[in-house]
This record gives sequence, structure tokens and C-alpha cells, in this order.
Amino acid sequence: MHAALSPAELAKLRRQRPYPAVSVLMPTHRREPDNAQDPVLLRNMLAEAKERLQADPDVSRERRIDVIEQLDKAASEVDLTHAEEGMVLFAAPGEHQVWSLGRTVPARVVLSDTFLTRNLVAAHAAEHPFWVLAVSADHVSLWSGALDRLTEVRRGAFPLTRSLVDPDPEDQLQVGEVPSTFRDEHTRKFLREADIALATVLKADPRPLYVVGKAAALSLLDDVGTVMRGGAGTKLPVTPVPQAGLATGPPESLWQAVRPYAEKRAEAEVADVLAELDRARGRRAFAAGLDEIRQNAETGRVALLAVEENYRETVRDTGGHLMPAERGERDAVDDIVDSIVERSLDTGAEVRFVPDGALAEVGGIAGTLRY
Repeated sequence: MHAALSPAELAKLRRQRPYPAVSVLMPTHRREPDNAQDPVLLRNMLAEAKERLQADPDVSRERRIDVIEQLDKAASEVDLTHAEEGMVLFAAPGEHQVWSLGRTVPARVVLSDTFLTRNLVAAHAAEHPFWVLAVSADHVSLWSGALDRLTEVRRGAFPLTRSLVDPDPEDQLQVGEVPSTFRDEHTRKFLREADIALATVLKADPRPLYVVGKAAALSLLDDVGTVMRGGAGTKLPVTPVPQAGLATGPPESLWQAVRPYAEKRAEAEVADVLAELDRARGRRAFAAGLDEIRQNAETGRVALLAVEENYRETVRDTGGHLMPAERGERDAVDDIVDSIVERSLDTGAEVRFVPDGALAEVGGIAGTLRY
């Protein structure tokens, strides 16, 4: 299953496909006893998708067999043991994908010529993803972080490893990870390679970065590279975490080292968002509420969109206004907030999720406007 959504991956998911491109969305559960219902729901959702494929006169027999086979392959990759709050299965002729989400989704089957990505995008934005680089003299690993978990990433050159045995035949003494190790040229070269590899990742998928390692390792990485100083065109927040012995994990220990820094940054980011909304009020570039935000998102005017973490609304679009509706009602839109999030991202807006209650006075959603 895919764990992280990069801009490049999202662009691939959004491209048009031969009909039918099938999207199966289902809520899942992390813990017992609620997770006991997940296998049953998955079987039912897949059965519904297959029935709709069978009944669709626009789907040829050959294509129907292909897509059903892709759905079965996707189902075989589902790991409900480690389920989060939601899951999305994509299947189209010749391809399939499975995504686990930290944000619930409505149970839904959609046949179209594109995959339904709005829930995936909203979940990704809500997770506040970040990178963790764990450094030692002989091992550098990259980790993808979101919410309360870390997953090691094997991308490009990562993980980087080397031997600490001196390649000089006149000095074959194996040295430990002592301060002198971080003064030799072999270590400098090794960390310079790690810096170059990291810059490539950040360019493709920019996120805040935490660098974990011994103080001497962090100092050397700063000296030989550019990423620690926000260089190489990244201009991303970089936070050093001086703790040794975690270059190979485990993820739980690495997360505990990063957690205080991540929580502090999250609090500061929320304060910055609220302050920016206040400044927008003063210059009359502020919007709030579903109707107003939706209208401005559609015209590309939203510069910064702030949404409470668990804010969701089911509505009916009457043409001029959004009216409250019950889920399952005819013409009801179950995921209007996620739709607004995706549209805002499409038009270049910055989207930030804030704790529930932070926007209570303005209905749970607000934004700043470009003009």
C-alpha cells in the first residue's frame, strides 16, 4: 500500500484514463472491536464495483475482465491489520493502487475516466507530512512522517551505507563513531552524497525536515552540504535533533526523538495561520463559511485556506447556496469540504488544517484572498 502522496504521484493519479477508472473509498478502523467490520465492508464495496462494471453497457467484456482483475489485485494488497481511518482503491485497465489514509472517507464507488482523488488530497494535507533524515558516520536513512508515525523511505540513494574501515591500506584500523570520525575526508564525502540525495527528494516533494544525529554529524552535514541551511533551492524549515544511535531506527524511537520538535512546530504553524487570518480581516481580504469559501475557491481567489481537522459537511447545491443535507440524500454532496480543499490546492492555495474549535467563530473554515 502507498503511504505517502508526492506531487509527482498526485499528478499521475489525476491524469485521464481509459474508461472505466474505478475508485473504491471505504472508512476503516484502527482498533478492535470496530475493525471487525472492515473485511465485510471491503467485500461488499468490491462486489458493488464489480456489479456496476457488469451492468455498464459502455464497458467492453475485455476491459471489464481487465479492471475486475485489477480490483482483485488491489484487494490482495490491502492490509487491514494496519488500517488507519480510511482506504482508497484505484483500478483501471492495466493498473491498480491502494492508499491508506489517516482521515475517514465516505463509503463510495465511482466509475469515471479519472480517479477520485479529492479525499486522498485532503487526507494528505491534513497529515502535515514531513521528512526525517537520520544520520551517522556509516548510515543515513530517510523517513516519511505524518501524524504519529514514521515510515522508512527507500527512494533514490536512500538508505546510504558505507564501511567505517579506513580504505587506506596503511591504516586498516576500524574506528568507532567518535568525534574524529567526523573530521576525516571519507565521512565528509559520504555526508556530502547524502546531502545531494536529500536535495533531490526535497525538490520533488518539499516538506519540513528534521535531521537526527550526533551533534558532530549534524555539524559536518551543515558544513559540507546546503540542505541544512535551506539551500539548494528548498527554502524549507529544517530542524536539527541532536540524538545519536537512530540512523537505522527503530521508527518508534526515532519518532519519540522527533516528536517534541514536531509538536512545537505544529503549534507555531497554527498560531501563524490564525495570525494571518487576523491580518487578512484588517485588509479586507478575509472569507469564511462554506458558501463564501466555496465561491472564492472556484474562482481561484483563495490564497490560504484554513480548515478544522474534523470539519465535514454534507450539503446540497441549490445553484446559489449550499444547503445542509443528510448523507445519502439524492443530489447530496458528502465531501464538500474535501472538494473545496482539492480545488484550492489546484489553484495554488496553501491549505492548513488546524485543531477543532480553532475556527469556531467562523464556522470551521476560513481563508485569505488574493484580490
